[in-house]
Amino acid sequence: MRENHWNPVLYESKHSFIWQYGEELLNLLSPQPGERILDLGCGTGQLTEKIASAGAVVMGIDADRNMIEKATYNYPQLQFAVADARNFQVEQPFDAIFSNAALHWIPEADAVIHCIHQALRPGGRLVAEFGGKGNIKAITKALSSVLETTGYISPTTLNPWYFPSIGEYTSCLEQHGLEVIYAALFDRPTPLSDGDAGIANWIQMFANDLLSGLSAEQRTNVIQSVEHHLKPSLYQHGIWVADYRRIRVVAIKE
Repeated sequence: MRENHWNPVLYESKHSFIWQYGEELLNLLSPQPGERILDLGCGTGQLTEKIASAGAVVMGIDADRNMIEKATYNYPQLQFAVADARNFQVEQPFDAIFSNAALHWIPEADAVIHCIHQALRPGGRLVAEFGGKGNIKAITKALSSVLETTGYISPTTLNPWYFPSIGEYTSCLEQHGLEVIYAALFDRPTPLSDGDAGIANWIQMFANDLLSGLSAEQRTNVIQSVEHHLKPSLYQHGIWVADYRRIRVVAIKE
């Protein structure tokens, strides 16, 4: 897995849709007072705080130290820790594990699900949403085309994402002793903030790995070319709309 270095300021200022859409997932989680809940891939802590406001005892973990520092600054009353989803351990099992827009960053799904299983009590639940098969298909196609045409890098060696099908992911959950009781794959076209700069901000936030090694001028040229490719399909009435597809799952530890 490539290490991602996040910009918490850009994340919070231009990409608040991540946790705003995640609030709907909280309805599936339905946190109860006194429940112990782990927020896996908590980012800067907005959804962690909402889980806590329901009366649950919540802990947030994220692999990025900058995000955890910002989460701790935002919500000093809550517990946060830097941890890798592929090999984390807990002292006491949790009643539930919640994860929003994080698992598609970790191709090693087996390792992650093994840790999730170990961290849940028997009967505990996983409630997660992340990018599914076909997610940002137009964006990735445009990025790959531009990078290959310009000869800067081979994007296939740097692809940071994991977008499984429902069959692939639910099978993996079941193989690790998690019974899937709900699964859905759905389109969710997502408006990006900042008008004309929406897709540029998105690329700088989420596709930074694909542009690593390029000069500032080369990055600008790539982003402008991607904008040109995508404008006919993803630019609507002055707003960029990302072609998101999400997987949403609920699974119970047997």
